[in-house]
Amino acid sequence: MSAQPDDGSSRERILAAATRLFAERGYDATSTRAIAEAVGLNIATVAYHVGGKAELYLAVMRRAHLAQREVVAAALEQLHTCGASETETRAALLGFVDAYLTFCMNRPEVPALWMRRWLSEGADLAEIESEFAGPLITEVAASVREVLDRVGLGSGVDVEMLVFTIVWTAHSFGQAGIIDPTGRRLGPRDLAVLDRFRRHLHDIVTSVLDRGAGGGERIR
Repeated sequence: MSAQPDDGSSRERILAAATRLFAERGYDATSTRAIAEAVGLNIATVAYHVGGKAELYLAVMRRAHLAQREVVAAALEQLHTCGASETETRAALLGFVDAYLTFCMNRPEVPALWMRRWLSEGADLAEIESEFAGPLITEVAASVREVLDRVGLGSGVDVEMLVFTIVWTAHSFGQAGIIDPTGRRLGPRDLAVLDRFRRHLHDIVTSVLDRGAGGGERIR
């Protein structure tokens, strides 16, 4: 394996391999050597292109966040431009849920990376939450609250917790699926199971909105 820097595709190959390995094994169990071996380079070349392990992990998580944010921003724009009736607002919110679920199914490495974070992988790199996850959740919750308020819907709903619930369930289903009565694991590639989960997620969101319709103390 050459120790010399090669063409610009090296950084992309390194990031792709690192994304896969961090998603599969987590930060703590993935060495820079393993990433280098996955792309046929040595550690010195990897360091030249992306820096050390912490810098590489931050780059991977930043890319994951930007991909996530792009989808979320587009979905929020659709939500904000929906009609001004309660029925249209409910439908638009479920459309937002569907957009995020579709992203999780199409980019399973992103939920996997975040779920590793939930297990305290790379816990010393707290800026990932403070710079990426926290602001995005806050933005989504504020946007959803604004749209709901516009039509007087769900005044008693803890919107931030609802957003977290959507994230938790979508990420978990995308990674683990469900277990059927025989013990088989059925994942999101099973379209019938995916449709069942999607309808269930819709029911959760709808029931939360319905329970919050009577008002009460609003947390978010």
